[in-house]
Amino acid sequence: MSLKQQQILLTGSSRGIGAAIARECLIQGAVIAAHYNREGAAAQALLKEFPGTNSVVLQADLEDPQEAESLWDQAENQMGHIDALVVNAGVFLPHSPESSADEWWKVWRKTLSVNLDAAGMLTKKALDHFRSRGGGRILYIGSRAAFRGETEDYLAYAASKGGLTSLARSVARGYGAYGVKAFTIAPGFTNTEMAAAFLQGTDASALASETALKSLTQPEDIAPLAAFILSGQMDHATGTTIDVNGGSYMH
Repeated sequence: MSLKQQQILLTGSSRGIGAAIARECLIQGAVIAAHYNREGAAAQALLKEFPGTNSVVLQADLEDPQEAESLWDQAENQMGHIDALVVNAGVFLPHSPESSADEWWKVWRKTLSVNLDAAGMLTKKALDHFRSRGGGRILYIGSRAAFRGETEDYLAYAASKGGLTSLARSVARGYGAYGVKAFTIAPGFTNTEMAAAFLQGTDASALASETALKSLTQPEDIAPLAAFILSGQMDHATGTTIDVNGGSYMH
């Protein structure tokens, strides 16, 4: 497996699953545009692990669709072209059924803006670029929540990941003739900083007991599969969703 000569835009690369995928791509020889929102120092530190790389770090608040569009333009301008897009950035925000309609809706809109609207804008930019170049790959980091559903506090999150999964399948189906391939990796509960707030007051062993492997998935469990997909060796599996959840959900 090699990603040499591959240029990849990866959103949410400063921590968690995104950082693990970014590191694996760099190990495999890729050049990446490492996106972050607030944690620029972490993204910069990641690239410093790989001296000599031509990779770049780019900031954007993906709640704003104009910043999502600008992110693609900056990556393309700095890298010359892009071979693959990894849509990883997302938020996991609770909105209790006991909250007011206004507060509930604020969380819904923020979640959909970051998790789905930004993905849509980046997908549009990627498709235009890939069609002009004869193809490319898009990898969406989804969730088992798209299939299993989520708890009452995370309706927006589940809805956004369901939309992301359908988007990936539609891209694969509609743009395969242009050489565009699209995939979804659907993790279950993963031991990341984003999940830390949920873990507070939660028995980690109880979460692990949901899985066949009896342990929580780590970001490093997901990264090699992402790199394999981006290498092109899974192109004829375009449109598929791959479960990485320790056997906690199988669809």
